[in-house]
Amino acid sequence: MIKWYEEQIIPINIETIWTLFQLENIQRIMPNVVENKVIEKKDGVVGTKYEQKYKEGKRVETYIVEDLEHENTPDKKHHKIGFTLAKAFQVEAAYTLIKAGENETRFIYQGQNTGLNFVGKVLLKLGGEKNNKKVVTDFMDRVESEALEEARK
Repeated sequence: MIKWYEEQIIPINIETIWTLFQLENIQRIMPNVVENKVIEKKDGVVGTKYEQKYKEGKRVETYIVEDLEHENTPDKKHHKIGFTLAKAFQVEAAYTLIKAGENETRFIYQGQNTGLNFVGKVLLKLGGEKNNKKVVTDFMDRVESEALEEARK
C-alpha cells in the first residue's frame, strides 16, 4: 500500500480553486481523464457514481468512481473519491481546500493506493514511493497553475 499526504498554500481564493474540481472542469486538472460521465446521481453528492476513462499512452482504462465524502462550506471544501483500477488497485483520493485568507487557500491532497492481488502488489512495489510522489507533486502543481490561470480570467 502506498499512502500520501501533501499540502501547499495557493495564493488564490478558495471558490476559484473549487471550480476546477467541478465535473465540467476536471480535465483541466486531470488531463488524462478523457471522459467522465455520471451514471448514478445521488442527492448531496455522496454515493454518486461516474464512469471515468483515463488515457495512459495508447491505453484507455475505464472504471467506476464513487463520491465517498463531500463538504462545501465557505471556509472548507472537501471531496473524497474511491475506485478500483484494472482489478488490481483500490484507490482513494481526497482533495481538501481550507480558506486561509481572502486570496489564500491551503490545498491538501491525500490518499492511498492498495494492491488488490499479487500483480497489483508487485506493480505498487515496482512503481514505488518516489514515482508516486512525482505523480502527487505534478497534480498539485497543475491545480495551482490552473487556479492562477482561472484567477486571471
